[in-house]
Amino acid sequence: MSNSAMDCHAGKGRAGKGQAGERVAKVIARAGLCSRREAERLIAEGRVAVDGVTLTSPAVTVGPDNRITVNGQALPAPEPPRLFRYHKPPGLVTTARDPQGRPTVFDRLPAGLPRLMPVGRLDLTSEGLLLLTNDGALKRRLELPATGWVRRYRVRAYGRVEPERLAALAKGIRISGIDYGAISARLDSQQGANAWLTMALSEGKNREIRRVCEHLGLKVNRLIRLAYGPFQLGKLAPGAVAEVPPKVLAEQLGEAPPARKIGTAKAKPRPKKPGSRKRPAPKDGPAGARRNSGTRAHADRRRPA
Repeated sequence: MSNSAMDCHAGKGRAGKGQAGERVAKVIARAGLCSRREAERLIAEGRVAVDGVTLTSPAVTVGPDNRITVNGQALPAPEPPRLFRYHKPPGLVTTARDPQGRPTVFDRLPAGLPRLMPVGRLDLTSEGLLLLTNDGALKRRLELPATGWVRRYRVRAYGRVEPERLAALAKGIRISGIDYGAISARLDSQQGANAWLTMALSEGKNREIRRVCEHLGLKVNRLIRLAYGPFQLGKLAPGAVAEVPPKVLAEQLGEAPPARKIGTAKAKPRPKKPGSRKRPAPKDGPAGARRNSGTRAHADRRRPA
């Protein structure tokens, strides 16, 4: 038995030297077999092996050259990263299971979709654009504040708006010891006791818009997300789902197609044709002229002033 196999058996497995490693439960979940928590349960039941060695602990990292099996079957190759736009109606919880038994986003999704995870959240009464993905790495990347993608909202709030205080949000604000970054806010209309506003932010802290509006003496009674970075709600009907084309997704992320996933078999290289030559790479990188791919990226990549 090799040293690496012995480590795996002891629950201390590591990827091979020089390899990028990930926790085995995470890799199983990414393959779409089950959730990460369910993968840890399978490991505890002795139903997962790495390179033929049964695991006794989820504290094992694996690399591209490790072979993972579940119930004796090779781990299926994961799907490429996919992203979906979903028009969330109000009254749904953005979670897979709700302890209170309330209906969830995933209870209402159409059949035939892969196992999906939300990118960020919309609370129970909020509505509008919710991004869903099958890939945990893509989810984390899109949620990172460093991405700088602007979330744009249409807000209806009860109360009278003070334009000076609204404009001051562009400098950020501190509420109850919490610092909120710059928020771009404008008053669209004042209809009696209700005001309609458009607000844009790039941090997206928990219930940020509601708390900021409350600080301004406004009570939000409708909150609609219109855009998340370059991805728009558009005319998507409530409850409807539309996949972002893979080409558009790659263009907006500024990258080539994803590399081989950890824990899956290596792809065999295609045989070269006699006399074939490798084409020179184009001078423009993958982030070349792609600013408008049906997602109006140019409008929402800027941080709010």
